[in-house]
Amino acid sequence: MTPEKDVSRFFVLRGQKVLVDTSTQPPCIPLEGAAKGLEPHLADSYGLGSRKGVSCHAFSVPKGTDPPPGMEFLGLRQLFGLLSEDEYAMAVRAMGILNWDRTHQFCSNCGSKAGRHPSILAKQCDVCGFTMFPRISPAVIVLVERDDRVLLARASRFAENIYSVLAGFVEPGETLEDVVRREIREEVGIEVKDIRYFGSQPWPYPDSLMIAFTAAWAAGDIAVDNEEIVDAKWFTAGDLPRIPDRVSIARSLIDWFIEKHRRGT
Repeated sequence: MTPEKDVSRFFVLRGQKVLVDTSTQPPCIPLEGAAKGLEPHLADSYGLGSRKGVSCHAFSVPKGTDPPPGMEFLGLRQLFGLLSEDEYAMAVRAMGILNWDRTHQFCSNCGSKAGRHPSILAKQCDVCGFTMFPRISPAVIVLVERDDRVLLARASRFAENIYSVLAGFVEPGETLEDVVRREIREEVGIEVKDIRYFGSQPWPYPDSLMIAFTAAWAAGDIAVDNEEIVDAKWFTAGDLPRIPDRVSIARSLIDWFIEKHRRGT
């Protein structure tokens, strides 16, 4: 019996959008041979590993590239809930790696052109030998409770009138708990206690790892910084403002709060 040919799935990125076969229901990431005309770019691909016996590869195409018939380039937010969980997780991995590849073309030690490391996911300078690994920027995201209310804020960067939980990047020398306390103090002027780990989420915009916590109000009145945060209020589960969509761990935190108070616990 002739061995069955290995099947590969191609995660093709054009900018910050992923190629999806929309001729299938549900839509999916194209298999090898389906993305005709894009094969020349495969030579520059990264191996992502395999899922359910299917090897996965990621590569970028130029901005003006048209999708093959029956396919579209869609953003990760649009793809949440359309792709299977396995495919979506691999698409997040693909975007993180390709964003890093695009923004780390030169050695950060000596400035020479950097090439790919022959055996690990890294880049290595042929001139000075410096090795650069994919950048991951840790950030905390925190839901703060006070009795039966939750603290939600509107950031100045939000294009729409959306309120969410607070977040901020980790600085050198800080523990994650330090960041939670500092960010909340800087952005809304209150102190918190009972900091507890909730979960985490890779967030490739471009290279964050969101580490989620819950915390309880300890002291102070809301005083927004008017730089990153332009408004913040305490809300009950039954009277929430517009909140983020379900793609983010911010929404998972808020949904947890809603469910907790729906049960009356």
